[in-house]
Amino acid sequence: MDVTNDSGPRALVVGLGISGIATALRLRQIGWTPVVIERAAARRSGGYFIALFGAGRAAARRLGILDRLTDRGADGVAFDIDRVGGRRAGLGFKDFPGRPWLMTRGDVEEAGFAALPSDVEIRYATVPTRIEQDAGGVNVTLTDASGATSVTERFDLVVGADGLRSTVRRLVFGPHEHYLRRMNYMAVAFQMPGAIPGHDQSDSVILAEPRRSMWIFPFKDRPPTVLLSYHTDDVDAEFGRPKAERVREVFGPEPAGPALGAVLDALESAGDVLFDSVEQVRMDRWHRGRVVLVGDAAWCVTLYAGMGASTGMAGADLLGTMLARHPGSVTEALTRWERQLRPSIGYLQGNGMRMRSLFVPATRFELARRRMMLRVSKMPVTSPLFLWWRSRGKVARMKDMDFAHPGPAVRVRA
Repeated sequence: MDVTNDSGPRALVVGLGISGIATALRLRQIGWTPVVIERAAARRSGGYFIALFGAGRAAARRLGILDRLTDRGADGVAFDIDRVGGRRAGLGFKDFPGRPWLMTRGDVEEAGFAALPSDVEIRYATVPTRIEQDAGGVNVTLTDASGATSVTERFDLVVGADGLRSTVRRLVFGPHEHYLRRMNYMAVAFQMPGAIPGHDQSDSVILAEPRRSMWIFPFKDRPPTVLLSYHTDDVDAEFGRPKAERVREVFGPEPAGPALGAVLDALESAGDVLFDSVEQVRMDRWHRGRVVLVGDAAWCVTLYAGMGASTGMAGADLLGTMLARHPGSVTEALTRWERQLRPSIGYLQGNGMRMRSLFVPATRFELARRRMMLRVSKMPVTSPLFLWWRSRGKVARMKDMDFAHPGPAVRVRA
């Protein structure tokens, strides 16, 4: 739908990822004029897997993009394996409470981008280099990626949706070191060229060992995505070596075996690879004056929590709602927005810390406990008790709850 509006308040949205697109879409819905800037020279495509729980689907529905999204998760068999070919019943996405939709980051970004009205201005290869605000607005210096030209413009609101290492956060709130909480784990994610040896393309496959793991996430209509995760004592040193070489070292010196060996070989030639440290953002406040952070820039729950896309869209959606309810005061809207979101985000951040042991056990004890829990979970009589014991009953309700707009109807059915 094309809408023209030259009279609404003007907002700068920094970042063209899921949170940024959702924010621009929601602001446009309430009559604001968003301007989106993106550091990259073009919009990204593809990307690693994401899980969209009920909270995310509720936000996507209100943003008008749910009908553009499809659950791509495959219903194959789930296996826990070892390096020499042993296998047992494992944990698949269909076993997770709430039965999340599995898709790629690019699926959500494409759906949101397609829904943006054509009059929403998007400037690529552009970054903010100075942000100064007063009671009436925010002056932002915008510089092209080469640093050759700059322009200063005034906005009623600035939204930092520019990810874990947010430029907006650094300029307005201070250095990254003040807010990033390292978990001392690395994540490596990429798409496989096909099924791993000994398994169908629809199978979920997990190899878990102390301080390192491999997860294979299957899709209905494309090759699976792999997540490698491992512990490190020196995060900074991880970025000083070729990633494929470093990952082989971490998963050695034992023979890799057929499944892990195929994954390590595929990493050598993979095109789009996520190689990054696992960190959370912890802040006392997500807004300062007329500048607000959304999504990973503000709270980064980590991929272990599985709620990055969902919280990013829910936060953007609620931001627009609060601005519409308090048209006379941006700062009052931001205060109420943050007050409503914080309890849910805080719980999900804690869950991200707890779920780390499920994704990558730190010790042999954690590995043995994980295997025991998986065995218990496969027993129909005790499975509900297992879910409750792991506090996943509460986790499931939180992930499915429409926490941005709580009310009588809190779930979105597939």
